[in-house]
Amino acid sequence: MSQTPISRRFFLQASALAGASATLGAASGSQGATPPKEALETMMGVPFPKHDKVRIGVIGAGRRGQSVMSDLLNVPKVEIRAVCDIDPRQIEQTKKRFARKGLPEPRLYTKDGRDYENLCKQDDLDFIFIATPWEWHTEMALCAMNQGKHVGVEVPAGVTLPQLWELVRTSERTRKHCMMMENCCYGDNEMMVLAMARQGLFGTITHGEAAYIHDLRMVMNEKDPEGRYVSEATWRRAWHTRENGNLYPTHGLGPVCWYMGIHQGDRLDSLVSMSSLEASLSEDQATRFKGRGETFVCGDINTSILRTVKGRTILLQHDTVSPRPYTRHNLIQGTKGAFADYPERLYLDDVAKKTKKHEWIEGEEALKPYREQYVHELWKRVGELARKNGGHGGMDYIMCYRVVECMLEGLAPDFNVYDAAAWSAPFPLSVASVKGGGSLQKVPDFTNGHWDRKA
Repeated sequence: MSQTPISRRFFLQASALAGASATLGAASGSQGATPPKEALETMMGVPFPKHDKVRIGVIGAGRRGQSVMSDLLNVPKVEIRAVCDIDPRQIEQTKKRFARKGLPEPRLYTKDGRDYENLCKQDDLDFIFIATPWEWHTEMALCAMNQGKHVGVEVPAGVTLPQLWELVRTSERTRKHCMMMENCCYGDNEMMVLAMARQGLFGTITHGEAAYIHDLRMVMNEKDPEGRYVSEATWRRAWHTRENGNLYPTHGLGPVCWYMGIHQGDRLDSLVSMSSLEASLSEDQATRFKGRGETFVCGDINTSILRTVKGRTILLQHDTVSPRPYTRHNLIQGTKGAFADYPERLYLDDVAKKTKKHEWIEGEEALKPYREQYVHELWKRVGELARKNGGHGGMDYIMCYRVVECMLEGLAPDFNVYDAAAWSAPFPLSVASVKGGGSLQKVPDFTNGHWDRKA
């Protein structure tokens, strides 16, 4: 690992040295907005103990779990010592993965749906990674922390406000970190924009836009070679029969929160949300997948607006069923300029005044000087390795590498349980707002006032 690790403060300033619940029900909305128990000592800025190596257990060896295991096994000083899954096919794939790498087979937990509890008790683990269906995330993360393990959980961290509060209080009580593994924060463009924002290129930040626009109709109807629906198809599609709101808010929201310094002098304060009618999944089922008899209730596209305590706004959208190219929006606006992605483009007021051209700076050649100036320190250090070995263009490897680096060097993690809770909260809050005809929902202060201090 690096001999010159970067601290949380330096990391979030983005070095530019280049130069379980089946239904949300009453847990949405104002219920759950108040902390269930007295706040304990904060986990903000708390460093990991230094580790000589990082010993990891993985719960969930499906598509996402296999991908992350591949990334982790390419990070120096990592040992995956335990894996839990109830699908024999995924366990066989896991065995083959370790055999191909010439590594000892991890201890396997396959007995039943509760065997993950035994994995969490394994005493030679430092960190547990959870890559299971959403409704299991909170329960498994709580189990890991209560057994003395730091935990990284796939997105979202929880689907109700009480779940999110329980994650916060358990992390504080056990003094174990609970991180939501938001890989999009570590994307090449996202980290470049973070550097730009922290260097003041955009001036005073006033607005951001974030989204998860991803046509997943085929994923939600995917079958294995034997004709059975794969796990993700079943559980992901099921949520569209239960709730109407933003079911997956964090991929776009996490990076924008980093740009705005959320929990470093500002925080999310309120949300309003509306959904369109539902049509795409119903029509898709009628034409290609007849006879299932499912009724979908989630509107095709959900649009939410969040406001921060300091008055910034964030447009947040979700659509996983419409025929449309992928986008996370990834827009940030300030008093001196803006960046927008899909396609990537930059606007700087000073440049426009000099050139007298009120237009975007876009295209590979035009953006190249800015990429060279604002490349993030992490991408500069391990970007080549990330692009070679990592999923999603390398961001998954950067994420895994950085978590391990923080544990090896005794640094505070880049995001903590308060980020996990705040970034996940638009799920239940949007459901409550849609049910209330676009009613305003308050975002809890999961940090107990600690958001107002600089990192």
